[in-house]
Amino acid sequence: MADKKPFEIARETLKKLTERKLVPTPANYLSIYNEVAGIPHVPHFPADILRDIAQSLPVKTPGQERQKGLLDYSIDRLSWDGVKSALVAYGGFAPLNAPEGTSAANVVGSSVVTDTGKVSAPALTTEFLDQIGRLIEYAQPALGNDDPRFNEQTQTLIKTLRQPATDIVAAKLMLVNYSHRLSFAAEDQAEVRVTLLKLLHLVFENIGELSIDDQWLKGQMDALMQASTPPLTLRRLDDVERRLRDVIFKQKDAKQKTIQAQNEMRSMLALFVERLSQMTQSTGNFQKKLEESAKLIEQAKSIDEIAPLLKDVVGTTRAMAQESQASREQLQVLRDKATETDAQLTKLHQELDRVSSQARHDPLTGALNRQGLDEALNREVSNVRRKDVPLSVALLDIDNFKKLNDSMGHATGDIALTHLAKVARECMRPQDTLARYGGEEFVILLPDTPLDKGIEAMTRLQRELTKKFFLAGTEKVLITFSAGVAQLIPNEEPSDAIKRADQAMYLAKRAGKNRVLGA
Repeated sequence: MADKKPFEIARETLKKLTERKLVPTPANYLSIYNEVAGIPHVPHFPADILRDIAQSLPVKTPGQERQKGLLDYSIDRLSWDGVKSALVAYGGFAPLNAPEGTSAANVVGSSVVTDTGKVSAPALTTEFLDQIGRLIEYAQPALGNDDPRFNEQTQTLIKTLRQPATDIVAAKLMLVNYSHRLSFAAEDQAEVRVTLLKLLHLVFENIGELSIDDQWLKGQMDALMQASTPPLTLRRLDDVERRLRDVIFKQKDAKQKTIQAQNEMRSMLALFVERLSQMTQSTGNFQKKLEESAKLIEQAKSIDEIAPLLKDVVGTTRAMAQESQASREQLQVLRDKATETDAQLTKLHQELDRVSSQARHDPLTGALNRQGLDEALNREVSNVRRKDVPLSVALLDIDNFKKLNDSMGHATGDIALTHLAKVARECMRPQDTLARYGGEEFVILLPDTPLDKGIEAMTRLQRELTKKFFLAGTEKVLITFSAGVAQLIPNEEPSDAIKRADQAMYLAKRAGKNRVLGA
């Protein structure tokens, strides 16, 4: 009967009143109306009496005033549950200052008992003060330990709040003084953080400017600049750390190759200088020998005297030629080796350039690639199994992407991919991860998110995407996607969760596209 309209319920109520020959009083009408509508029958609601009680309640704090307003609202709506909630909450808003004649020892439970035995408004409980102390203690690490006086003030306040019989007035005064000091400490820490980030940016910019020819090093600096830009998250820093590990490893290899090339170049130059010196000496000896032979030839008086001299000159010339040939061959070997090392070093630098810019990111959309996704999945799965928190995996596929490519060109298709990635990043939380899975498919990792919340997140992204067009020339283009969402189950491999999300996405396509289904 709950699906009947109000006028139908009213008509049937009047009919039953007539059938049962009941006097049509408000009480009888309400009883039959509730019966027909399937509503539990509630006894008479004493609205006037409750209003008198509400008017007599004292209002000494903003909390009491708010709860009194909720009480009046519940009475007007004839809601017993609302009246109960308002009255219970009203008791929790007692003034911080205890009334006259009240000592700290008279504070019992949640009530203040005066010397005359009269019970007044509830006071702060021991558990509540202890909770404030824990809150301050948990916030302490974020403020640092550089100020000894502030640390001492913090410990004193925590100790006071945890005492069994705390003087409420004294505790309030300490909290007021502490809040002022806390504001100064928080401002100092925020300023220190901003200044440190500025200094880091200056260092990164300086190194980047000094490494014009080393693109791989400039890639590292660009990554660190991006990672150190607020809002900072541990996930972003962890991703950059993982991405730089490969680069640092290859950088060490490049350094070793560079040192090896430098040593080989030094050896080649030393040998060249040595050979050049020997050749100079040999050339001088050869020249001297030739001059001596020429003088002897001039003094010779017969062919028989000239023949031995010519034989000696030929032998000296042949030895000189052989020595020159040996030096040339040794220098050529060193040159070839140096050229080979230089080629290896060039190849390594090219690999560093590639690793720095595309190690774990898709160059078109800026999202993680498959390798980056695998590492992010391993990290999130470890977190799930360590903390026992939910992890949802969403797989998105742009609807009618092939048709878009065929009709408007691949350049427009690329713009559509980057547009989806941009809107997704705007809608995602800092802890979420976006990765390009392949083609027009994307994967979004949603940590600390159960299945139903993951579906809601993808639905919100769909709504946001329908509000934002992109231009292909002068034409506005609207893209949609279908998605499947799967929550990682215990002992499940992350690849299996993605497969389940893929199956759900396929069903969403079959169901009409632009839908989100859970696996």
